[in-house]
Amino acid sequence: MATQYEISGTTAKGIAGSVERGVTEGALPPGAALPPVRRLADELGVSPGTVATAYKELRRRGIVVTRGRGGTVVAPAPAVASRRPPKVPEGLRDLAGGHPDPALLPALVPPSRLSPGTRAHRSTPRLARLEDAVRDWLGADGIPVEHVTFAHGALDLIGRVLSVELRPGDGVAMEDPGYHHLLDLVTALGLRMVPVAVDDEGMRPDALRMALRAGVRAVVFSPRAQNPYGGCFSAARRDALADSLRGESDVLVVENDHASEVADAPLHTVTGAGLARWVHVRTVSKFLGTDLRWAAAACDPVTLARHDGRLLLTSGWVSHLLQETVHGLMTDEGTRGLVARARETYALRRTALAGELAAQGIASHAASGMNLWVPVRDESAAVNGLRSYGWWVAAGARFRLASAPGVRITAADLEPAEAKRLASDFATVLGESEATYGG
Repeated sequence: MATQYEISGTTAKGIAGSVERGVTEGALPPGAALPPVRRLADELGVSPGTVATAYKELRRRGIVVTRGRGGTVVAPAPAVASRRPPKVPEGLRDLAGGHPDPALLPALVPPSRLSPGTRAHRSTPRLARLEDAVRDWLGADGIPVEHVTFAHGALDLIGRVLSVELRPGDGVAMEDPGYHHLLDLVTALGLRMVPVAVDDEGMRPDALRMALRAGVRAVVFSPRAQNPYGGCFSAARRDALADSLRGESDVLVVENDHASEVADAPLHTVTGAGLARWVHVRTVSKFLGTDLRWAAAACDPVTLARHDGRLLLTSGWVSHLLQETVHGLMTDEGTRGLVARARETYALRRTALAGELAAQGIASHAASGMNLWVPVRDESAAVNGLRSYGWWVAAGARFRLASAPGVRITAADLEPAEAKRLASDFATVLGESEATYGG
């Protein structure tokens, strides 16, 4: 219970502000339980309705969640504080971050041409040559490219289109397990997440149909290198998903192709399937550099207008200096060769680890991308057990909504020779866990 932090206030706004301060300052950590409505009302000398209104506002803003009989608790990733990954303990091999191998990224050299003086960037927010390169890039995979736009990374773009399309409380169909930063973002926007199960071919059509019947207003999925599960659309899966979405004119479909060039899987996109509202998003952070906060998107004309209208009122445009850097790398033959080598290397490392785990009798999911999802009975036992052997992996809890436990292992810089030792250590840890907790 939240007994070490004294909530104050005599109005709904004041009570909500007091809770928010406690969360921001760390006095109310994620998972901390708030007092029941009637008890807090008695303590503060206000009506239960006042406290209920405060809690409702906190829920709308993604600061707290209600768990039925479990009461109201601080959200796992409250919107008032960014959830950073846990610090990697000294001396451990970090396989938890989800990042590319730095050795397979090009050197970032800013262009020598800087924007001369003051220019009307709002009137020309996109460099024409980069826009042409993006149309070639996306169009080669069959994506309609009549309408394209840029943003400051995939999350920036997805957050913007969701915020202009949806209202707090609207439902969003999300992959489960799914990318934790996307899950946090949807919560922070005050939207309601509807979990949709995934498998090795991505989002499952039967689960998507259930979400659509529940009245979701948007669907967010990855067509390949799904994070953390690794699934990728087959042509048949793409067709089945498109059949479910076709005719849902009020549903915005967000296709997040975050790993694109290094996914080691062909793109089977739903964007050319006659959908009314759609956006295909790509970023370059996985293969050009994690510090390149830039994303491109192709979309329907209504989504383009709404996204660009909101962008115009906020940052206005994506830095032309950044655009020049991205264009230089995208059109450089040497960089293209490095990206091709990265794609092959990530596939080799991922499949090597999956093979070694299978040899130990450990199932994993790793159809594409840089990560493997390994189902386990007890996430804490697996993470702490591997830590004792010098490995640091990501517990699956922050990726899951309603799916079964697991851990995510990033194999981007794990050499095949290391995979054998990791798999052996994993098998030992699972054996120790079963001996302790039962099989």
